[in-house]
Amino acid sequence: MTNDCFICQRIALIKANKNPYLVRELPTGYVVLADTQYFRGYTLFLAKEHVTELHLMDPAVKIQFLKEMSWVSEACAIAFKADKMNIEMLGNGDSHAHWHILPRHNGDTPQPGPIWWVDPAIMYADNTAPAPDDLLTMKKDLNQALDEILQKYSR
Repeated sequence: MTNDCFICQRIALIKANKNPYLVRELPTGYVVLADTQYFRGYTLFLAKEHVTELHLMDPAVKIQFLKEMSWVSEACAIAFKADKMNIEMLGNGDSHAHWHILPRHNGDTPQPGPIWWVDPAIMYADNTAPAPDDLLTMKKDLNQALDEILQKYSR
């Protein structure tokens, strides 16, 4: 953990049981709903260890992290009834390995294309934050889907 890393700070809140967006802890990372939900079900999968790039991870951890990301993506597709899934790992803004996992629906943007074509002032507006009851519902739905997916792949 580094003190100046925003994601490390968020993980510290998770460990202190003070992050209401936490859905579940997995062996290599934390599943959290995004603070804003312009795209309902927008989920992040945060690497537990502070590392800036996949290729800097221990090979066994990297393989497990990639598997878990795919399971989270599959669970998001189920929980939020996605028509398409968008998955990105960027790290230019927050230099800590993490995935953006976004359930997409036909017609969810003004014109077909990546989420980044939506004006950030709209996508991250305060009014896109989930209400407390909606957040609980989304967490419950995603946890149920994760249970299903983890059961499927544990056979």
